[in-house]
Amino acid sequence: MSALFQILFLIFSVKILGEASERAGFPAVMGEILAGILLGVLFLDVETEVIAFFAQLGAIFLLFTAGYKEVSLRELKPAALVAFVPTFSQIIFAFVFGFMLGELFNFSFLQSFFIAVAFSPTSIGTVLSTLIDLNYLSSKPGTIMLFSAILDDIIGISLLSILITFTRFNLVPSVSGVLTIAGKILLFLLIMYILGKYFFPRIFVYAQKMHEKEAVFSVVVMVALFSAYLAEFFDLHATIGAFIGGVLISEIPLAKIQDVQSKVEGLADGILIPLFFAFIGFSIDLQDLVNAGIFVPLVVLLALSGKLIGGFIGSKAIGFDFYESLIFGIGVMPRAGIELVVLSIGRSAGIIGLEVFSAMVFMVIISILVSPPLLKFAIQSERKNKTENGIGA
Repeated sequence: MSALFQILFLIFSVKILGEASERAGFPAVMGEILAGILLGVLFLDVETEVIAFFAQLGAIFLLFTAGYKEVSLRELKPAALVAFVPTFSQIIFAFVFGFMLGELFNFSFLQSFFIAVAFSPTSIGTVLSTLIDLNYLSSKPGTIMLFSAILDDIIGISLLSILITFTRFNLVPSVSGVLTIAGKILLFLLIMYILGKYFFPRIFVYAQKMHEKEAVFSVVVMVALFSAYLAEFFDLHATIGAFIGGVLISEIPLAKIQDVQSKVEGLADGILIPLFFAFIGFSIDLQDLVNAGIFVPLVVLLALSGKLIGGFIGSKAIGFDFYESLIFGIGVMPRAGIELVVLSIGRSAGIIGLEVFSAMVFMVIISILVSPPLLKFAIQSERKNKTENGIGA
């Protein structure tokens, strides 16, 4: 009964606090993390195992829907060539800054590598509403930013898969170990490709002909869970498999019927993903955050500046002017979904301690708070500059 009540409390509080967060001009994830913190404050005996199970499903569906809804391989190909340079630049800078931070505090290679990977993802959704409100999404920087975020996710998932397999060895594996890891990843991708090319389309055709209610929706959910399970079988993480599964069925028209998509979004965005964010909030230890000392501001400074500097330099390299490059750099600063998945994996795998985990989640929150107003200021400054110089007037 207590588990039921706590899940009820979380679903209620993530919606109320998520709504309050959005009305205040911030993404709902802010309120959802706060709901998890409240759970730890208000309940003395939290049913951690039950909530952790729902959170794990939330992480799986967060990555699955990212591939299912946001990634289109056909649309990505032409834009990827232009977006690759600024994407690669901002990831490299963020990765190097993260690794340097770990080395500065004498962390192990694996811990430093983890922080570098955790610094790499971007959450375009955090600034998406700002881009739309200011009518900037359709601009060249806005478009490149959008495709860069998608590429960022794909690269981040790839880095995460390498990291997870490294943890099985608890050190950098030997040459034979690396070959084994690469073989497992390639075999997994090959199996998923064959399933996505030949099996999944046929099963969706069959499901559409079934008399059983919501058969197509059920198949979408089964693909998510099967892909997650298969990834675990090959010593990858479940969320990585879910992302790949989502990308594969995003190319199947029957799987993308609007009615089915809305049901998947209802399950994922309505319940499971907010519970995952709430569990992240519950996992934060505020005392450890205080004890981390100077490590916390350094995490925030290096994580945000790595993206800003890397994005700015990469954008300049493809011909953006100063303001466009600044806008791109700010636009790729925020973190949210995949960043939090990476952190939860690192915490559960024992790669990082609670102090590092709490500091990194705090950085995510700060990035969510500062990125939209900075982006708005940069866009307005660009327009003011163009008006003063008679450009586009």
